Amino acid sequence: MKKMKNIFGLLLAILMITSCSEDFLDKKPLDEFSDVDVWNDPNLIETFVNNYYRAIGYSFDIDLLACYVDEAHFTPDWGVRDFNKSILTADQIPGWSTNWFGSGSINKLWNPMYKAIRATNIFLSKIDESGVEDQDKKDQFTGETYFWRAMYYHYLTSLYGGVPIITEPYGLSDEFEIARNSYADCIEFIVSDLDKAANLLGNDARLTKGAALALKARVLLYAASDLHNTYSYSGYSNPELIGYTSGGQDSRWQAAKSAAKAVIDLGTYSLFSPNPASQEEATQNYISYFTSSGDDEDIFVRHFIPNIDEGWDNYHPGLHSGPNGYHNWGNNCPLGNLVDDYQMADGTDFSWDNPAHAADPYGIFDGMKRDPRFYADVLYDGAQWRGRPTDVASIDPVGIIQTGRWETSASGDVRYGLDTRNGPIEDWNGGYSGYYVRKMIVKEIDAQFTKQEVPWRYMRLGEVYLNYVEACIETGDEGEALKYLNMIRKRAAMPEISASGDALMEAYRNERRIELSYEEHRYFDIKRWVMGEVGYADATKVDIVYKWENGATATQPVYTPSVFEDRVWDNKAYFFPIFRSEMNKNSLLINNPGY
Repeated sequence: MKKMKNIFGLLLAILMITSCSEDFLDKKPLDEFSDVDVWNDPNLIETFVNNYYRAIGYSFDIDLLACYVDEAHFTPDWGVRDFNKSILTADQIPGWSTNWFGSGSINKLWNPMYKAIRATNIFLSKIDESGVEDQDKKDQFTGETYFWRAMYYHYLTSLYGGVPIITEPYGLSDEFEIARNSYADCIEFIVSDLDKAANLLGNDARLTKGAALALKARVLLYAASDLHNTYSYSGYSNPELIGYTSGGQDSRWQAAKSAAKAVIDLGTYSLFSPNPASQEEATQNYISYFTSSGDDEDIFVRHFIPNIDEGWDNYHPGLHSGPNGYHNWGNNCPLGNLVDDYQMADGTDFSWDNPAHAADPYGIFDGMKRDPRFYADVLYDGAQWRGRPTDVASIDPVGIIQTGRWETSASGDVRYGLDTRNGPIEDWNGGYSGYYVRKMIVKEIDAQFTKQEVPWRYMRLGEVYLNYVEACIETGDEGEALKYLNMIRKRAAMPEISASGDALMEAYRNERRIELSYEEHRYFDIKRWVMGEVGYADATKVDIVYKWENGATATQPVYTPSVFEDRVWDNKAYFFPIFRSEMNKNSLLINNPGY
């Protein structure tokens, strides 16, 4: 009976508590913020805006976009080779759709971009009634939002062509099926958002007017290019989804030219060290710029600190791409295709058919030099890098890159270099091409233990100059094109270009390839120029053999270029497929040609 009294007493206490507190069950969660909380708190709104920056990732992840075109080779493969053989389907985009890759690849996929777009639409639907009273801060937040929505759509249109333009956040009761807008509509929408962003953003914030105008110049450059104007896919009944079907290409080139010049005319940005005294100084200037924390040439960069993105596959350039003989992973190795396009120091083309070039391709022995940017971008056999780790230093006390092998004719003995796939140091991480990436990697840091902090440069003035040059060539303004093209050449301590017509365009395209290598441009350039067969030619390497006779080693090896990976081009790969899962959810979607 005593136990029953205790139970009745407990029930009575509960009833008294609940009757005294009518909102007993109406409690705020302690681990999240409500919608009302966010849009009435300027600090939470700023946090919401900050998340836009996470949606595009960064390039120098475990993989580089360079590996998906004729710049680099991704040593682990992970589907990248299939991508480079045009094996793309509506069920898979090899490499990107395997989920192996880190945050550097999320801007290549449909779902993450639309998730990010939804966030910008939520902001724009809430900001006018929010708790932000500071008009300058509201303008900055709104300007950033328009910029990022434009950036997300730029990635989508660059990969897929015209996509559905969505400007409102969907609710649960909304109609989710929506057709693709035309490519022309998408470009108009993106440019409109960037104009709004430029009008709202200043030049002293983390995201500036200059960044909005630079992105606009890039968008209009892509839109004016042949892929979206003169290219046609036979039998495709919806050409408006992948390019323009009316209007003139000339006017689009003029718009691209004006947009790039608008960035230049801001007077906010300047080339880093534009007047080197020598080719050696030019090389050091390029190394310094791409391993610096920021400079006046930068328009929009992402900074890093060592204690962020600690996952094994996140930002760690030195570890991911450094030579295996330093206990690094050897990913993203430069292809011979790229290396061979670096000119000689006198401005002539390098050629394996030239006996002098073939005997000393890097200018180690006879003093023949390559473009100074080559030495800032590429680690080659014989290049002096950093001291080896303590457990390797006894083999190589100086720190010289070793991607060749030593052979003895009499006995047939072979000794492989430390940075090869047959060497004694973690051979599974050795590259295949005979080269390793130098650009953007800090030599002074031992990458097996320490992560560098070098920022990733999304936009810089050097790109804007080159965008302007291309538009000038296409509009017949060759004098202006040569002026800015030779500013880039002068900064690299390379001879001026004086070509005209088709020869000028060819020279410009090679200059762009070299100046912007590894910066996520070549992939898009090859496609917008409709040069798939060039960008997906078979991958080449260099085979390096030293003769090792009677205990003595020949100081000068024999270099032999060869193909080590076949690649295949299919015209359907000019555009990504929309995944079947998306097509199944939205009956109004039309896929791209070939899928």
